[in-house]
Amino acid sequence: MPKDPQTELESGPRHVAIIMDGNGRWAQARGRPRLFGHHAGARRVREVVEACPGLGIKYLTVFAFSTENWKRTQVEVAGLMNLFRRYIIKETRTLADNGIRVRFIGDRVRLDSKLIELMDSLEEETKNNDLVHLTVALNYGGRDEVARATKRLARDVAEGRLKPEEVDEETLPKYLDTRVLPDPDLVIRTSGEARISNFLLWQSAYSEYEFIDTLWPDFTAAELARLCQNYGTRDRRFGAVLV
Repeated sequence: MPKDPQTELESGPRHVAIIMDGNGRWAQARGRPRLFGHHAGARRVREVVEACPGLGIKYLTVFAFSTENWKRTQVEVAGLMNLFRRYIIKETRTLADNGIRVRFIGDRVRLDSKLIELMDSLEEETKNNDLVHLTVALNYGGRDEVARATKRLARDVAEGRLKPEEVDEETLPKYLDTRVLPDPDLVIRTSGEARISNFLLWQSAYSEYEFIDTLWPDFTAAELARLCQNYGTRDRRFGAVLV
């Protein structure tokens, strides 16, 4: 008996987070510089965002640049920062007109002022949109995020706005970069690597994971749909025993 499409949407993930890995290897396999792969990967983001409404995905979070990525060559880092600036300039109108709300998470201190200005502008331009909430993790690390959140929490305790005995596992999330977002239901990592690389450490405690061999520039909306369908077949117990 064929499945009801509406039922499939409702059983799918509402929040999908993606570690977009494999751009460099994709380019090198074609005899091209790594930045060629990053540009191809950026184009892939648009296809995935456009596919989200039809798959019932309300929130999409993508890992664009980690706190560890500064260790890459100066040429690659500079090229990536230029790519981020160009992407924002090019895509702002499309994102705004298509109901996409954009947020950035991560520590902005190390980013250049022009990029920060563009990020702020894109967030402001799309703040009233609600079709899909696209969150871009830029200069982001899970441990760094928790450390920054803990400092803010400690400051509130020191200044008397919060009592130490009031701090529990419901308190810290209010200080995280993702405080206005639900936790991810499904985390996908492309390129065949089976590790989480310091991504959404607190938020993904009960997320489902998919580690796939596809390199990010080859990732398609059809593959996303397949992974969402797989998610709908999983028995999520959150530590409980269902009887």
